[in-house]
Amino acid sequence: MTLNKEEILNFLSSNDDELFKLADKVRKENIGDEVHLRGLIEFSNYCKQNCLYCGIRRDNKDCIRYRLEPEQIIEFAQKACGYGYKTVVLQSGEDPYYTAEKMQYILSEIKKLDMAITLSTGEKTLDEYKAYKEAGADRFLIRIETTDRELYKNLHPNMDFDNRVECLRNLYKLGYEVGTGSLVGLPNQTLESLADDILFFKEINADMVGIGPFIPNPNTPLSEEVGGAFDLALRVMAVTRLVLPYANIPATTAMETLNPNGRIIALQSGANVVMPNVTEGDYRKFYELYPGKICVNDTPAKCVGCITGKIKSIGREVSKTKGFRKNK
Repeated sequence: MTLNKEEILNFLSSNDDELFKLADKVRKENIGDEVHLRGLIEFSNYCKQNCLYCGIRRDNKDCIRYRLEPEQIIEFAQKACGYGYKTVVLQSGEDPYYTAEKMQYILSEIKKLDMAITLSTGEKTLDEYKAYKEAGADRFLIRIETTDRELYKNLHPNMDFDNRVECLRNLYKLGYEVGTGSLVGLPNQTLESLADDILFFKEINADMVGIGPFIPNPNTPLSEEVGGAFDLALRVMAVTRLVLPYANIPATTAMETLNPNGRIIALQSGANVVMPNVTEGDYRKFYELYPGKICVNDTPAKCVGCITGKIKSIGREVSKTKGFRKNK
């Protein structure tokens, strides 16, 4: 669906729930009723960056840091495969400990399991992205967070908006499926800038788009901010579905932090992906981007059973495929 900025703003500012029904209809007509499960492995919460909103920012001295060794990551991926996942998502802070050589080893071993691999490890060089791709990475998620340059600058000390966009371009050049997304409810964020975010997703023809509400972390400079609203985050996600009918759009965990039924509501409002956590042990608690994160005390087996039941309860089915984007 082609929408201009004014039409997007009308959807974002409206209280009409018809938007969600329309997004669900567009989802059903273009990509069907399958929900893709991606097993999330949060393998390191060390980060060299200092983003003001993030709980694993470099200067958060209250963060209990950890790193998984390559064999642990591979083991968690093997278990995820055993639970039936067709895709594993390897996520971390920007941690220089994991050299290109280390990542190539991890990726090549996981690829032997016949799984699709998504990486979410931040800004890297073209050569690093190329090395990951050659070792078996299929997708890369690097959220823009906001396309408002001034807001981006204020929230990301010593980072460069243009470099982040260049990372997205490099990933496309290398043949990745590319994911991006934004935080909704950041301080000084406007509906106009959220509309621009959606137009940006459309402009780059994003394969995946993750939308989540900003939830203030008490150990960050933004601890006293109000945070994002569930309804507005849901609206941004739903409009994104209208402009990118074939994209993979997750029902994010942060949605469920604000609303007990958040992921199911998101699946009924345009989303078609869920990323249950398959990290084991206390590591789940320590990867605290924001407070109140759900399922931190659950086991991967419980998580997959729980979300599968929820998906079936709304008449949807868990996909048995790797879930690459349809009709790019």
